[in-house]
Parts: sequence; C-alpha cells; structure tokens
Amino acid sequence: MNGLIIETVFYGGIKPMKPKSQKVTLNLILTGVGGQGNVLASRTLAGMLVDAGYVVTIGETFGMSQRGGSVMSHLRISPAAVKSPQIPGGGADVIVALEPLEALRVLTAYGNPDVSLLSNSRPIDPIGVITGERDYPSEETIRDAFTRLTARYWLFDATAAGLALGNPVLSNIVMIGALAGTGLLPIDRRMFEKEIRKTLPLEKCALNLKAFDAGFPMIK
Repeated sequence: MNGLIIETVFYGGIKPMKPKSQKVTLNLILTGVGGQGNVLASRTLAGMLVDAGYVVTIGETFGMSQRGGSVMSHLRISPAAVKSPQIPGGGADVIVALEPLEALRVLTAYGNPDVSLLSNSRPIDPIGVITGERDYPSEETIRDAFTRLTARYWLFDATAAGLALGNPVLSNIVMIGALAGTGLLPIDRRMFEKEIRKTLPLEKCALNLKAFDAGFPMIK
C-alpha cells in the first residue's frame, strides 16, 4: 500500500447479533480496486446495519486507488463499540471481493478455515499483468485457492450483471444483493432501499434496486 487512511466511525444502536460462530463481533472485509465503488458499498452496508441497531466501526485502506490500486474496507459489526477499526490478521469472518485477485490478496492476510467469501469473477489486470511482468491466475487456479482457503465461497460475474443494467460499477451493488442472499448478515432489500433513498435521487434508487435484485439470486 502506498498510503494508509483509516476512518473510524462509531454508529449508535444496540441489538444482539448471533452469527453462526457465536462471536460478539463479526468482521467483514469488502475489497476491490479503485473505481469499483468499494467505499460506497461499505458505507451503504454500514448504514443498513446501523438502521438495524448494530454498532459498526469502519477502517479503510487505499493503495493508489485513483490508479486502480487496491482498496479495502474493514467493517466490525457488534452490539457494542469496537476498539480498533482494523481487523487482525486471520480475523475475517466474511470477505466480499469486487475483483478475484484482490480476494486472494485479502484471503492470504485475513482468511482462516472458517471464513466465507463472495467474489466477483471478472478480473481487472493489475499493472504487473498489463506490462507483461506477471500472469493473471486462471479461474481454475483461483477456484482451487478459494477451495483451500475458505470454508465456503461463491464466485460469479457481478460485472456482467452491472453491464446488463448499463454500468459495470453497479457490480458493487450486485455484490450487496448477493451478500443479502447468503444470510450471513441480517440485511434485506427493504433495508437497502431505505438506505439508498437517503442519498440518491429516485431514478438512481430504482436502478440500484435492480442491481440488488440481480445479485440476490446469484447465491445458490
């Protein structure tokens, strides 16, 4: 990372959460590259959970994000304020990746045998691949790694769903819809609509709802 920016946000509200691991705090990482809407997705997800009564702490890191570098948001979700916005190494419960190679990067640092992963399958070549210095791993290699490094994973083309709606960046909302479909977090369409109506004009709300709806059935 060229730079490190951490923003800590404590949102009020207490509502007991009982994830399958029975942990008090659920650690979620949302990752991608600059321009994919990672930060918007993390803020939207945090807002949904706050409205549901949880306390959310956000830590964000940016590495040359304006040039397509890595972007990562840490969300720590609990019934009480979390001391640190940074998830410890090996401490992720859920990883949502807007790009498959970024999923692998995060898994190697924050994954563990119990982690659940959702990943967009559409690659974005990093500089090393563009210059010919490195090869991008095949989908078979990526799937093999996901199998070894996660308890379960879902890999699907969220970018194609965004393109079908007219904008590939909508893949970030497709991923939120898919996350809702897993049941890993207490989020649903009603909560999503309520959150986006706070900041988006009516016509954009309708488009984002279509993106959410496109992602939900991708979980099988």
